[in-house]
Amino acid sequence: MVRDWNDAQQYARRVRVLTWVLVHAPKTYEKGRMKRASISLSALFLPLLFAACETPPAAMPPPPPPPVPSAIPDPAPPAKVVEGASGVDLSALDKSVSPCDDFFSYACNGWVKAHPIPADETSWMRSFSVMREENEKTLHEILEAYAKGEGKDEPYAKLLGDFYGSCMDEPGIEKAGKKPLEADLKIVGEARDAKSLSKVIGKLHKTGTVVFFDYGPEQDFKEASRVIFAVHQAGLGMPEREYYLKTDKKSEDLRAEYVKFVTSLFELAGDAPAKAKVRAADVFAVEKALAEVSSTKQDLRDPQKNYHLTKRDELSKAAPNVAWELYLTELGMEKTADFNVAQDGYFKGLSALLDGKKLDFAKVRSYLTFHVIRDALPTLPKKFVDAGFEWKKAISGAKSLPPRWKRCVRATDAAMPEALAQPFVKKTLGAEGKDAVNKLILAVEEAMKGNLDTLAWMDEPTRKMALVKLAKIANKIAYPDKWRTYDALKSDRSSYFASAKAADAFEITRQLGKVGKGVDRTEWQMSPPTINAYYEPLLNEMVFPAGILRTPFYSNTVASPANFGGIGMVMGHELTHGFDDEGRQFDADGNLKSWWTPKVDQEFVKRASCVEKQFSDYTVLGDVHVDGKLTLGENLADLGGVKLALLALEKQIGKNARQAQGDFTPRQQFFLGFAQAWCGSYRDESMRLLVATNPHSPPQYRVNGPLSNTPEFAEAFKCTAGQKMVKKDRCEVW
Repeated sequence: MVRDWNDAQQYARRVRVLTWVLVHAPKTYEKGRMKRASISLSALFLPLLFAACETPPAAMPPPPPPPVPSAIPDPAPPAKVVEGASGVDLSALDKSVSPCDDFFSYACNGWVKAHPIPADETSWMRSFSVMREENEKTLHEILEAYAKGEGKDEPYAKLLGDFYGSCMDEPGIEKAGKKPLEADLKIVGEARDAKSLSKVIGKLHKTGTVVFFDYGPEQDFKEASRVIFAVHQAGLGMPEREYYLKTDKKSEDLRAEYVKFVTSLFELAGDAPAKAKVRAADVFAVEKALAEVSSTKQDLRDPQKNYHLTKRDELSKAAPNVAWELYLTELGMEKTADFNVAQDGYFKGLSALLDGKKLDFAKVRSYLTFHVIRDALPTLPKKFVDAGFEWKKAISGAKSLPPRWKRCVRATDAAMPEALAQPFVKKTLGAEGKDAVNKLILAVEEAMKGNLDTLAWMDEPTRKMALVKLAKIANKIAYPDKWRTYDALKSDRSSYFASAKAADAFEITRQLGKVGKGVDRTEWQMSPPTINAYYEPLLNEMVFPAGILRTPFYSNTVASPANFGGIGMVMGHELTHGFDDEGRQFDADGNLKSWWTPKVDQEFVKRASCVEKQFSDYTVLGDVHVDGKLTLGENLADLGGVKLALLALEKQIGKNARQAQGDFTPRQQFFLGFAQAWCGSYRDESMRLLVATNPHSPPQYRVNGPLSNTPEFAEAFKCTAGQKMVKKDRCEVW
């Protein structure tokens, strides 16, 4: 599996998926992040189809050299400024709907009707989906040229071209067959008891296959300047624990589809149908047992419940039936001193399952075998990939596989994000855009400062600490100041699984090399082409990659209101994450530390509970409720983002802002710019999965929820009490 540690392990920690990856996108991981809040609705789960295995397991490469300074990208041609362009998409509007009854439908129905979901997608958004499509076309052009031997003067052109070329080599993959599985399946056979299983887990983790739990570097929550080793619950094949435990018919049907998928993989690997069926039942039994001892997705959002600092000699108490010394030796981490056993209850439960009585080790080997096969799917022949896609259709509603080139572009981006980013930013971003975005961020931060200065429910001691935290926030825009180096990584043009395995080993070495050292505050946790943004509480930083700095979020050619409604709201959203239900638990230096007075803390909880209740009352697909507790942080961020962006805009209007001509006032343009960034639709299966697992609310509620609490919106569109977009008991936090 191509592991970019920076993008997904946070899901296992707190159920926030960061990147907009859809079915058959690469499996990407983040290690060492308890909470990283993102703006996107994201993929609903990580589909595990860009895995890789090799025979024999590759030796770990030497640690990569330090990053090298980024060259300033050749600026793209400056955009022609069109005075008066509003940025509002008039064709997206549905004027048969009153903006005061359903603003999302008013702003977006026209676009949704004109843009049905493509067959190879599970959702289609005016912002993320269309932007991703455009970005991937640019990346495709770059990689096709590199695969043909062009770009010899560009950094890593041959490395990128060979990796991409190996992924595109379908005849070579068919010829290799299932042989790539042999080395890891041989490792699986060594698991005979709890002691030998611990070694096997370590070996599989080192090769990139996550079973039973996940691992890696993590900032110490209470000493954020250092990196420790963390272990987290993981190892389920379905999206999360409730898929194993709920008893409604839909859940039972999905479980049946999942077992069918598992059975098909065993058959393709060579088992007779009867044996494959038995082994699939064994896999499900093991995973259900893990689900029963797993923390809930709601508890994964609570930093206090996911931090348990443990010394090495105390690990045996945390999980006595895991032979930790053997496990750590396999990873080369046997001298590591400090650990976070994040979900301590899970590890106690896991240890109990490994006592030799509750789980038969033949079943455990079936479980391990399945995950080895599943993680290797994209490196295997088409019949394996097709079997995996049958499960994806059931869980997400996708109608067809993305074309091979898209899957290979995504795999290459996951394997070498900052190598591929360098030619991308040269093609897409000019210095003018980066400077303008920085000015927008400063305007939104100034709005937050002004808001904190006047916030009636916050007392002076807490306000002082909040202002200190705000002043210390670091902003990263477009691309890193120093690029990551990939000189120690080699790609094998003749073997996709070997190329992918080498990328795994490279990233694992890079990540484990962080443990025991100080935190690198210059590192980016997203690649520049990513269409997303994030706030990281342990670093107290906001990051806005180049990928999102485009229409409909931002354009140099439109007037201020739409830009503030788009990227300005994103900035306010990420900024608010520093003070939401999770972010507020971290201080200005990124430490998990209480800095709120008890009275103000109680007031925040009271105000946040209003938002939780509001969103819990929303339903999709007739009777499926949004989880107000799971989505609380993102809903608070959306509410704060709208308020801060509007404050920033209105401080600017009348001075240097360019006002657009047309039927809409600047304030109306702002709200339309915000709403139209979220135009889109989901397949029913995908929407059901979103509500079950994702910390972001569905698009229509990300628009209507915050705006129904915003008096400036009601004033702008002349909405009155009693209309749906005017909430009677308005929720207000920031």
